[in-house]
Amino acid sequence: MEIKIQPMGQTQTNCYIVTIDDKDLIIDPGIGATEWVLKNSKNPIAILNTHGHYDHVWSNRALKEKLKIPLYIQKEDEFMLTKCPLGQNVPPSKANYLVNGDELLNIENIQVQFRHFPGHTPGNSIIEIEDVWFSGDFIFDQSIGRWDFPFSSGEAMVKSLEKAMKIEKDFTLYPGHGVSTTLKKEQKRMALWRDYVKNNA
Repeated sequence: MEIKIQPMGQTQTNCYIVTIDDKDLIIDPGIGATEWVLKNSKNPIAILNTHGHYDHVWSNRALKEKLKIPLYIQKEDEFMLTKCPLGQNVPPSKANYLVNGDELLNIENIQVQFRHFPGHTPGNSIIEIEDVWFSGDFIFDQSIGRWDFPFSSGEAMVKSLEKAMKIEKDFTLYPGHGVSTTLKKEQKRMALWRDYVKNNA
C-alpha cells in the first residue's frame, strides 16, 4: 500500500490517495483537492468519505464529474452532501453507495472495511484498509473529534470510544487533521476522553 497525503484548505484537512495494485482510492477530498488528486492519481477507482462535513467532501462533485468514479459515504451522513450543517456553501454531490454500519466492501478486489463510530457526526466512520485506519475526525494524535456541532452527539461519542477501546488489534491511524499515530497509543487515553465527554456533553 502506498499512501499520499496532502492537507487541504484553511482547516488543513488531510486528503489521502491510497494505492493498492495500481488502483487509487481517494479519501476525503476537501477544499482545493481536485487539482492535487488529478495530478497524483493515475488510476482512481472510488471516492470514500469518512463523514459529511464540508472540509472532507468539498471536492467530491468536481472529482466525480472529471473521473467518473463512484462515491461512498455512511448513510447517516448522506444529507450533508447537499445541505451543510455548518453553513458552508459546499458544492453538492451525490453518493453512489450508502454504507450501512460496519460494512465490509469489495471495491475492485480491494477490501475496504467501514467502521461506524458516530458522535462527531451521525455517520462518522473510520475507513480500514489492511492494517491502516483512516480515522477522519474520530481520533487524532492525542485528541478526539468535537461533539458540539449540529447533529453531533456526546452520548454517541462515549459509546464510540467504548467500542474503540475494545479493539485488540493495533492499526496505524491517519486522521482527518494532523499527524499519524497508532490505535494502541490512543487507546491509552480513551477512558479519560470518555469520562471527559460524559461530564461535558
